Amino acid sequence: MREHRDTVVITGASSGIGEVLARNFAEGGFDLVLVARSENKLETLAQQLNSETQAQVWVEPVDLSRRGAAKKLATTLVKRGIEVDILVNCAGVLEHGSFVDLPGRSHQSLIDLNIGGLTSMLTQFIPPMVARGKGRVLNVASIAAFQPIPSLATYAASKAYVLSLSESLAEELAGTGVSITALCPGITATNMLENAQQKSSGLKIPAFVVGDVEDVAAQGYRACLKGDAICVPGVVNLAATLTGRATPKWLLRRISGVMGRYTLK
Repeated sequence: MREHRDTVVITGASSGIGEVLARNFAEGGFDLVLVARSENKLETLAQQLNSETQAQVWVEPVDLSRRGAAKKLATTLVKRGIEVDILVNCAGVLEHGSFVDLPGRSHQSLIDLNIGGLTSMLTQFIPPMVARGKGRVLNVASIAAFQPIPSLATYAASKAYVLSLSESLAEELAGTGVSITALCPGITATNMLENAQQKSSGLKIPAFVVGDVEDVAAQGYRACLKGDAICVPGVVNLAATLTGRATPKWLLRRISGVMGRYTLK
């Protein structure tokens, strides 16, 4: 008989922070449901984790930006008898550029996934956790959530939503046995960053401020299991967020404006 192992659903698992989090949870003794749009990448990762760990891994190719996708996924897992103990919301997109120069569909697709998809996943998977009196959620936000960022306006706003919602739910669900953690990494070396830099030549970032994806994921993994409300990886990032919250709004806008406009040149 195979001993019972808790199951983790990880969205955005095909690359970046999501992929590394999948490895962390698999190595930590959890079974996995990998969710992303790219079925081939998910299958490759699932095969690797099956051979390297004792985790049982299911693959669910889903576009969470589509209306009803989260509900369909939840229904599929129920039919398979898969009970979700931990939800990791890592799926997201980033668009860099002047707000007026980016097409409307870019703003909308970002909102549909970063906000709509994440919220739908929470509405589907948190109620069963509360009913059981046990569960954990890790929402991947960003240090962009703590301040306005011209040139990343819609992205930063979407992550501010994720952070605010996570903090609200962390308090609302206190005492239910369900914890909510917001992981707020800084600039991290992932495919998302590479794609943004390729699409926008102005997005030049000094190497010393780019975080390591392995470290970011490891800290998020530990914070989730501990039930911490907020995790900001890196001393510099943590100092920046604390300073940002203490800085007058008008001054924070001015500083962010100078930096943001610089990347648009």
